Amino acid sequence: MSYVPVPYDPELAEGLAAFLAAVESVPLRADTIQRNREIFAELIPPMETIVAGRPVEWWDVDVPGPEGAPDVTLTVVRPKGGPAPGAAAVYEIHGGGMILGTRFFGIEGLIQAALEHGMVGVTVEYRLAPENPAPAAAEDCYAGFVWTAGHAEELGFDPGRLLVSGFSAGGGLTASVGIMARDRNGPAAAGLYVGAPMIDDRNSTVSSLQYDGIGAWDRNNNDTAWTALLGDRRGGPDVLPHEVPARAADLSGLPPVFIEVGAAEVFRDEAVEFAGRIWATGGQAELHVWAGGHHGFTGTPGARVSRAAQEAKHSWLQRTLGI
Repeated sequence: MSYVPVPYDPELAEGLAAFLAAVESVPLRADTIQRNREIFAELIPPMETIVAGRPVEWWDVDVPGPEGAPDVTLTVVRPKGGPAPGAAAVYEIHGGGMILGTRFFGIEGLIQAALEHGMVGVTVEYRLAPENPAPAAAEDCYAGFVWTAGHAEELGFDPGRLLVSGFSAGGGLTASVGIMARDRNGPAAAGLYVGAPMIDDRNSTVSSLQYDGIGAWDRNNNDTAWTALLGDRRGGPDVLPHEVPARAADLSGLPPVFIEVGAAEVFRDEAVEFAGRIWATGGQAELHVWAGGHHGFTGTPGARVSRAAQEAKHSWLQRTLGI
C-alpha cells in the first residue's frame, strides 16, 4: 500500500531545502554516522562565538553519571551577574537521533531564555549510540537532571520552576526523564516540553511510511538511529520504557506535558498517540499538530505557521513557569 504524504506549507519550502542541503547532505546510514557527526560539528561554532559578547555567563561542570558510568558534562547558561531570586530554569536535551550532536546544538535557545526571561539554562552532554547503546543516553540525561534539581540554590533558580525540554531525540529523552523521575521518586519537573519527539522504535506508523525517503529526518534516518540504539532488541519485547517512552504501559503521574509536531513529518502519529495516552490517565498534555510543518519547521521563523507555533509554546511556558 502506498501512502500519500501531507504537503508542506509553501512558506516552509525554502527553509526545508536549506536544511536538507546543510544538515542532511549525506544520507544517514550505519556507515555514515561518523560523517554526519562531522557535518553537525561544522555547523556548531564555539561557545564564545555563539555568546558573542552578550550579557550572559556560562560554565561547564562535570557531575556524577549513572552508577558505573563516566561523569556527565553539563553547560550552565544564565544572565550575567546571576539571575533574580526565584528565577525559572530549563534543563535542555539536544536532538540528533541520539547518535549525533553535542550539548551546544540548539544552545541559542538557552541564551535567549536568559536574556529575555532571566532564566537559568542547563544543557547535557549525553553518550551517543552505537558506541553507547540504550539506555546510556537516557541514564546520562536523568543523572544530569537529578544534579541540576539538587543544585537549584547554587545555580540560582527556584526548584519548583524547573522545566525539562528537548526536540526530536531530545524530546524523546525528555519523555524518558519524566518517566524515570516518576518511577524512581526523583525530582519533580514543573513541566516537560516534548518537541517532535522520537519516542517509538517500531517506526511503523502511517506518518513514518508517508515520509520514507522524503523530507527532514525521514523514515530511513529513523531506522538508522533506532537500530544504532537498540541493535537486535529493536521492535522486540525486551525494550524498556526508559529507553523508548512509547513502550511505557503507564503514562500516569507525569508533569504537565507540551507536545508539538508537524503534520508533515515522521513523528506526527507517535506524538499524537503519546498525548492521547496521557489524557487517558487523566494527565495534563497540550498537543499541537502544525499543518504543513516538516521536522524542525520553526527553523524558518518568518513563516506564519512557525510564528503561530512559537506563540503557542510561549503561552504554555507562561502558564507553566510564570515567565
